[in-house]
Amino acid sequence: MKTLLFVSVLVLFFEAGDLNAQKLEKVWETSAELKTPESVLFDEENEIMYVANINGDPTAKDGNGFISILNADGSEKELEWVTGLDAPKGMAMFNGKLYVSDIDRLVEIDIAAAKVTSRYHAPNAVFLNDVAACKNGMVMVSDTRTAKIYALVNGSLSVWMEGAPFETPNGLFTEKGKLYVGDQNIFEVDIETKEVTLLIADAGGVDGLEKNSQGEFVFSNWPGRIFINRNGKNVKLLDTTDKEINTADLDFALELDLVLVPTFFDNRVVAYKIVD
Repeated sequence: MKTLLFVSVLVLFFEAGDLNAQKLEKVWETSAELKTPESVLFDEENEIMYVANINGDPTAKDGNGFISILNADGSEKELEWVTGLDAPKGMAMFNGKLYVSDIDRLVEIDIAAAKVTSRYHAPNAVFLNDVAACKNGMVMVSDTRTAKIYALVNGSLSVWMEGAPFETPNGLFTEKGKLYVGDQNIFEVDIETKEVTLLIADAGGVDGLEKNSQGEFVFSNWPGRIFINRNGKNVKLLDTTDKEINTADLDFALELDLVLVPTFFDNRVVAYKIVD
């Protein structure tokens, strides 16, 4: 019995070691010229990154917000590509358009023309946050303060789901007819039936929610933590809370195999590689 117990302890030790062996290794970081970057999104077709800059109060309609473009190596392509937004946060692309949440509106930007083409008002919204686009053209937006998810369908933005089990929904990710919602937990929602399934418990207040090339969820907590869900476990890859460097709405650039992290008050985007 003692031998069996010893072997079992060793197995648990090595399994735990394997789970915690992953970490993030910095590849590059931008200079601190961004202005309260909340979200980053890699455009694979054009090999560039969009960065949403709040540039001030995240709730103020001050017209200071703007979108930047970075090259794939993190160098600056255009600091103020599209201006005149208020407090832009989450972003998603569909059919040549960039959709950006902006307090209580969803802003549509024509990428080729680099101009705002539409602003969709979200009824009773308070703090629109992340955005995700489905292959059928439906664009989803979370409102963290009111526990609602809005959907843009045929040019109209309206409440799609609200209330329990959502508390503070933020990070959104769509794939194969499913909407994944990052909250205190991570939920899977069947887009057709709206059936909700608890997928990952105790996620700690999700900000950015993405998948890597192995189909594993990679997600951030705004105070400064990044996790990967591997083999059913949430494994912490990074913790910068002691440095007060936030980890806001990240993206996973599949083509580059990089985790792209906006640092909010630190005014940078940092690119990391997951290493064992």
